[in-house]
Amino acid sequence: MSSLEQIKQVKQVQQVQQVQQVQITFDCAQPERVARFWCEALGYVAPAPPEGFATWDDFQHSQPPEQRDAWFACSDPSGVGPRLYFQRVPEGKVVKNRVHLDVRVGTGLVGEERLAALEAECTRLVALGAVRGRLLLADDDNESCLGMQDVEGNEFCLD
Repeated sequence: MSSLEQIKQVKQVQQVQQVQQVQITFDCAQPERVARFWCEALGYVAPAPPEGFATWDDFQHSQPPEQRDAWFACSDPSGVGPRLYFQRVPEGKVVKNRVHLDVRVGTGLVGEERLAALEAECTRLVALGAVRGRLLLADDDNESCLGMQDVEGNEFCLD
């Protein structure tokens, strides 16, 4: 293989490996409900209803019953964070998540100041339907974080 062919092959591999965007998908029972929670939690926004519909409710009511509330999405209005996609699945959540979100509310804070930030955000999210989990206090390697669950029991951490 010539040098030129090797360079072309390397460029093709690099193009395949460069991820431009990531979407995080949640399996859930009530996509719009879970999405609306995460909109409030992260300051994300829901998309405008599909063309021809004044509201999402109008759109949902136009769908066959089996397709109503089948999915919903939200995105970071600044365009920096990943899009969140919520899809209805028939089975409920039965085990701990293998992947979870860390909501970074205490970045750069330590000690009591960090704990106060975690507790304040926890209080706000509990009012939206989240469930408080275990507080893990700082040790020699890690700062404090607070485990929580969203409105359908998906685990996340306040970090």
